Amino acid sequence: MLVEVAGVRVPAGRAAEAARTVCAEYADDALYHHSVRSYFLGTAWAEARGFDFDRELFFVAAMLHDLALTPPFDSHTLAFEEAGGHLARVFTAGLGWPTERRDRAAELIVLHMREDVAPKADVESRLLQVGTSADVSGTGLEAFDSSFTDTLVGAYPRLGFARSFVRLFQDQADRRPGCAASELAGGEWVERTLSNPLDQG
Repeated sequence: MLVEVAGVRVPAGRAAEAARTVCAEYADDALYHHSVRSYFLGTAWAEARGFDFDRELFFVAAMLHDLALTPPFDSHTLAFEEAGGHLARVFTAGLGWPTERRDRAAELIVLHMREDVAPKADVESRLLQVGTSADVSGTGLEAFDSSFTDTLVGAYPRLGFARSFVRLFQDQADRRPGCAASELAGGEWVERTLSNPLDQG
């Protein structure tokens, strides 16, 4: 894994490496690259605004946030972001994180599919929202310099991510009507995702 893209760095340490390894093992390459790009986008957005944040917590959440869309962690009863939150609590328990920090990792993952969080209220949750929204549907991409996004996509190519991700959300919608993914899959989000400027380079 590249530890730096256009001056934005990945945190070092056991937690970050373990999260990256798990994501790489269970997600396909397109979903893995999305997770990595989401971290870099969120971090670049924070650095441009001078926000202080917990890089390790954010990186771990970014690596785990979509793993409940994969067959081994798919839940028959919970929305994927809620199942992903539980996965994060289990994963971080193995790291020896205290309960409060484990709860925070879960919270970031759940909230990335909810209404926008103000950075002053919860900066890490906002960063995951910013990073995932920009990478999936192109929302907020105007905040990033094109040289940065070009470098990022060059380092972690899209690999047909948009179409595969839309299919994942449509599957969630079919099986869990009323979940957050279902609401997105039934609206303009699909077209915005398929026409994301990150795929037009």
